[in-house]
Amino acid sequence: MTNPGMDEDVFEAFIEQLKRFVRERLVPAEEQTIADNQVPDDIVAEMREMGLFGITMPIEYGGAGMNVSQYIETMRQLSWATPAFRSLVSINVGMTCTSILKQGTEEQKSEWLPRLANGAIAAFALTEPDSGSDSAALKTRAIKDGDDYVLTGTKRYITNAPFADLVLVMARTNPEKLPKNAHISSFLVPADTPGVTIGKPDAKMGQQGAQIADVILEEVRVPASALLGGEEGKGFVAAMQSLDNGRLSVAAASAGYAARALESGLRYAMERKAFGEPIAQFQLIQAMLADSKAEIYAAECMIADATRRADAGERISLEASCAKMFASEMCGRVVDRVVQIHGGAGYLKEYDAERFFRDARLYRIYEGTTQIQQLVIAKNMIRDFAASA
Repeated sequence: MTNPGMDEDVFEAFIEQLKRFVRERLVPAEEQTIADNQVPDDIVAEMREMGLFGITMPIEYGGAGMNVSQYIETMRQLSWATPAFRSLVSINVGMTCTSILKQGTEEQKSEWLPRLANGAIAAFALTEPDSGSDSAALKTRAIKDGDDYVLTGTKRYITNAPFADLVLVMARTNPEKLPKNAHISSFLVPADTPGVTIGKPDAKMGQQGAQIADVILEEVRVPASALLGGEEGKGFVAAMQSLDNGRLSVAAASAGYAARALESGLRYAMERKAFGEPIAQFQLIQAMLADSKAEIYAAECMIADATRRADAGERISLEASCAKMFASEMCGRVVDRVVQIHGGAGYLKEYDAERFFRDARLYRIYEGTTQIQQLVIAKNMIRDFAASA
């Protein structure tokens, strides 16, 4: 079933407004965001005012009702600026919203979706110290105790954790590994629940302002109503369904940031002169510019196809993995070329090129490394071949 999303004219007007906001407000705020390792409060307030935290929430819950294509295009435009801004929003409107919409009870939707749409900050707690890509092996446990569950464990590298209002926690509700990962459940845990401790924000190579930290759960007692969907064993399904959106969001971020980096490289090549002419006139510089432009276009086409399929109701795990893998690797190649175009200047903090290089490195790791995407893609190919044979 096709999801029509927002009215197209309204969406186009929104995107034009967003482009201006990104260039006139977010880009000038990058320096402060990076220095403070936090998005400034006035910028967060403006993002809330624009409705960015509720773009994918259904209208009846106070959101804009965007479909997947519109959401991902919004993330691509937002990603022209430093990654912290998209990161702050995408956990809400992508992974957490998707999980609650697809798996939550009506009571859970009514309680949390309006709050998230109004700007409450969410964190998605899946990764653990000994469980990253192998999410089915997580150790955090949730033990039923009367009308409550008691959660114990540690989550690692959790984006938005230092300022989250809600943490969506994946935990084992069965000590044994069950078929289809039915031993994993999801819980809606307010961050101020007794027993929840947020660790010190981790120092990172890049993407300053997008804070990550451990979420430590020590005998955290939550009511049974916190169990997502009201039924044990749905946690892994919720995580995997939301990861498709998360991977498309990272693909869009990669394409958006690569476009920003390429513009920076082109501007430098037009202004920097050698042997009496702009270096943009040199064919080997032109080759790097052209290769980058073509690869960005290819990524954008992949993203557009995957999101179109998603809005048509198709299962897109394969396409999301393809788009995320290609776009993130592409972004790495583009920012590397931009540093090369800058020459020695590209290694200096005076220029944006070195920051683009550091920021982009994470895109090939989170929401599933490139190697995990390769496994997902190949397994889907093998399964489809076996089914057709």
